[in-house]
Amino acid sequence: MAFKLTVNGRSTTVDAPADMPLLWVLRDILDLQGTKYGCGIGQCGACTVHLAGKPVRSCLTPISAVGAQAITTIEGVSAEGTHPVQVAWQEIDVPQCGYCQAGQIMSACALLAKTPKPTDRDIDAAMNGNLCRCGTYVRIRKAVHRAAELAAAGPSRSSSAAGNEE
Repeated sequence: MAFKLTVNGRSTTVDAPADMPLLWVLRDILDLQGTKYGCGIGQCGACTVHLAGKPVRSCLTPISAVGAQAITTIEGVSAEGTHPVQVAWQEIDVPQCGYCQAGQIMSACALLAKTPKPTDRDIDAAMNGNLCRCGTYVRIRKAVHRAAELAAAGPSRSSSAAGNEE
């Protein structure tokens, strides 16, 4: 069956079974490898993407449920790596093995879009369900706070922090 999608701001049409999880459409059909397969039952958060700006587990979301909603993957956050969350993740040196980090970043981006000045409680609630086998939770929380600071400072601050100073 053909599905018209908007992925990372680009329109595309894919031919896939209606019950195919969005994760496999992204990885296997569209070759967007940043979204990771973790558990396959929506418990680990590695497959988190945004659907109309909200974080969803792509392993549980059938392609038929997407409709006209925009999909954003880790590749669509910022190709240059200048999104405040990406900059903060680098500054704080969050990843250890890195496998879960795409899902962590997608959840953090969604949180900051909704709550620009999150408390520790806000962060814990938003990031709950994004598992990190390496246990980088303290660095993740610190990076979310740092990303909020960068976002509040504006785009020129986060760009210079990423080493893209003009």
